[in-house]
Amino acid sequence: MEFLCYHRDRPDSGALRDELLEDHWSYMDGYAKEMIARGPTLTDDRETATGSVHILDLPDPATARAFAFDEPGYQAGVYRDVMLRRWRNTLGRTMWEFPGGPTEGDRYLVIGLGHRVDAGEAIDLALPARVDLGDLIAYGPLLADDGDTWLGTAALLRAADRDAARAVLTTPERYADIEVHNWQFGGRS
Repeated sequence: MEFLCYHRDRPDSGALRDELLEDHWSYMDGYAKEMIARGPTLTDDRETATGSVHILDLPDPATARAFAFDEPGYQAGVYRDVMLRRWRNTLGRTMWEFPGGPTEGDRYLVIGLGHRVDAGEAIDLALPARVDLGDLIAYGPLLADDGDTWLGTAALLRAADRDAARAVLTTPERYADIEVHNWQFGGRS
């Protein structure tokens, strides 16, 4: 079962985050085989972390919850909230298999949250035709714990700017909200 976990930083938690960086990486090293993608979201100047994204293949929702809430930064109070959702790896690869490499171009996390009244009515399941598939790092639906009920869509991609990144969701009017975050490949250099 694949899961997307997005820890969002508390305001002014950067010093604590930096202090715990080695603990965070060591914790993530324990999940290296399960990792599909990982990395921080960033401020507009791409200098300061605002959150941490991890996409993993784990055995069940209980293991995913343990992963999210046992993370050292979460335990120490770095994060203000956690989004944890089942996810489906539409591309069938990890970020390390992305042909564009880890540093070429600007990268983004795009999260489209479905309307409550439309929950379960899946949209944007197919790979987007208007986005160069060579720019997609990860793409797939956000799902409820049952693995079937559609809640939204999430993508990691390389794009020219925020508007181009947002265009990965081909039916924006069908979402209650679309978040676009600067993102970069994570892990040890």
